[in-house]
Order: sequence, then structure tokens, then C-alpha cells
Amino acid sequence: MRPDRTPDDLERLAQRRAGAKMGWFIHLGVYLVVNAALFILSTQFGMHRWSIFPAAGWGLGVLLHGVSVFVLGSGSGLRERLVERERERLRREFKQDTPPQP
Repeated sequence: MRPDRTPDDLERLAQRRAGAKMGWFIHLGVYLVVNAALFILSTQFGMHRWSIFPAAGWGLGVLLHGVSVFVLGSGSGLRERLVERERERLRREFKQDTPPQP
């Protein structure tokens, strides 16, 4: 985290991160409820357990959503390190391209 963040910046970041995490928990809850209902339907009215296919596909979406929120999300350590590395690379590149000032 950058040391030059103001309290307002921290509040906005905290609100955004909490909102993203809450969105993931809601996504997970809907996934569980809907797939439980699909499982019941597939066992009661079908000869095959077809509910595994939507559960697997949607489960991958929930997993990727979780990765984007908890691992790669705004303000995460990984993202901050990648941004800082890229910023430093661009600074070095920019300094090499500029002729020396007299």
C-alpha cells in the first residue's frame, strides 16, 4: 500500500473492497441455492444426474470471481506489486529515452 494515501482514499478503497467481497458472497449464496434446487430436480425427475454440468460451469465462474476479488482485486498485494514493478520499468524506460537536460 502506498504511504501517500489520504484517509478519504483509504475509505474509498475499503468501501470498494468490501463491496467486491460482499458481491462474491452473494454470488456464492445464489450459486448454492440454485444448484441445490437443480440437484433436487435432477434426482426427482431425471434418470441422470444432469445437475453436475451447470454446477461445474457456474462453479468455475464463482471460483474465478473469488480469485479476482481476493487475489487480484484492487488494492491486493499482488496487484500493488505488479503495478509498482510496471511503474518502475516505465520510469527507467522514460529516463533512457529522454536526452540529458543541460
